[in-house]
Amino acid sequence: MEKVLPLLLLTLLGFLFPFTFSSSTFSNCFNVQSFGAKGDGVTNDTQAFMSMWNAGCTEDTGNVEFLVPRAVYLLGPIQFRGPCKARSVFFNMQGHLKATTDLRDYEDAWIQFRDLNNLTVDGGGNGTLNGQGWASWRFDKCPEIKKCKILPVSLKFVGCTNTSLMNIKSLDSKFFHMGVLDCHDFKASRLRIKAPEDSPNTDGIHIERSSNVKISSSVIRTGDDCISIGQGNSHITVSGIACGPGHGISVGSLGRYPNEKDVNHLIIRDSVLTGTQNGVRIKTWADSPQTSNANNMIFSNIVMNNVRNPIIIDQEYCPYPYCANRVPSSVKISNIMFKNIRGSSKSKIAININCSKGVPCQNINLHNIHLDIVGEISGSSQCKNAQIHYSGTQIPPPCVTELKSI
Repeated sequence: MEKVLPLLLLTLLGFLFPFTFSSSTFSNCFNVQSFGAKGDGVTNDTQAFMSMWNAGCTEDTGNVEFLVPRAVYLLGPIQFRGPCKARSVFFNMQGHLKATTDLRDYEDAWIQFRDLNNLTVDGGGNGTLNGQGWASWRFDKCPEIKKCKILPVSLKFVGCTNTSLMNIKSLDSKFFHMGVLDCHDFKASRLRIKAPEDSPNTDGIHIERSSNVKISSSVIRTGDDCISIGQGNSHITVSGIACGPGHGISVGSLGRYPNEKDVNHLIIRDSVLTGTQNGVRIKTWADSPQTSNANNMIFSNIVMNNVRNPIIIDQEYCPYPYCANRVPSSVKISNIMFKNIRGSSKSKIAININCSKGVPCQNINLHNIHLDIVGEISGSSQCKNAQIHYSGTQIPPPCVTELKSI
C-alpha cells in the first residue's frame, strides 16, 4: 500500500491541477473554428474537422498543431490519416467532442488516428470525448451472440509510432473507449474513463498487436475490463491505475481466432482495484484454433478492495450462455509472477488458477499474497493443471489437493 498510494495521490493532483493551454503554442496552427466549426453542440462539425486535418497534414513544416478550442462539437465518424508531412503532429483538444448517435453512419470507430509518426493528443485537462453510448447499448448483442455486429470504439489509434495521449476524459463509449492497434512506442497518462457499471463492452483501453506501450496514472470506471491486453503484444507496462467498477485488468481473451500472435513481457503494477468482477486475470478460450504463447508477465504491488476473483487464470473462458465445445485451450501460459497483492476478496475462492489440460501452465509464482475474504473467516485457493511456486506470505493458503505439478 505504501508504494501505491503516492502514485495515486500524484494522479489525483494531476487531475485537479492539469496543465492547460490558453492559446496556440505552435506557429503552424490550424484552428478548427477557422474551417467553419460552429461548436454549438448541435451543428455537425465533422466536415470542418476533416478540412482542418487535410490542410494541416499536407503542411511541409517541422511541427504542426491542430487546435480544438473550448466549445461543444457534434462529430460523426472521422479518420485522421497520415502520414503527414510535418515532423511532429500536436492535436490540442481543449473542446468537448460529442458523438452522433445514428449507428448507420459508423463502421468500427468514431475518432481514428492512423499511420502517424510523432503524434501527441493532449486534452489539457478539459478535452472530453462523449460517445453518447446510452443511445446504442441496447443494440449491443455481443455478450450473448457470437456473430454480432461490433459497435464503434470511441478513440482508436492504428499503425502509429511514438504517440503520446494525455489529459483526456472519455465518457459513455458505444463500445470500447480506446483502442491501440499495431502501434509502437505509445504512452498514455492522466486519462479519466467512465461509463455505467452495467454498460456492455465498454472496456477502458484495449491493446492489440503493439509493443512498448505504457499506460499510467489514470482512473477507469467502466462496464467491462478497465484495461484489456489482447494478442500480439509485447513490452506493455500498466501502472498507477485506479480501476473500478468494471471487470478488472485482463490479459486476453486469447486464442479465439486463427493466426493469433504471442503475448509476452507485460508488467501490471502499483494499482488499486475496487469493487471489480475480477482483479488481475489471464483468460484464454477453450478450443483454440492454434497454439500460441502467453509468458513473462509480472503483476505486482496491487491492492484489491472488495474484488471478486482477485487472482485468476481462466483457460476455459467463454462469455456466452452456451459453450458446447470444451476442447482444452492451446494457449501455453508460463513464467507468470503474482507479487505483493493484498486486500479483500468478495469471492471465497480468492485465487483461481484454472489452466489447460492440453498445455498446462508452467512456472506460476505467487509471492507475498494477502487476500482476506469479505464476511468470511478464511478463503481458499483453487488450482488445476499448473506448476506453481509459493514464497512469502500466503493468505489464503496455497493449493494442495487439486494442484497438479508439471
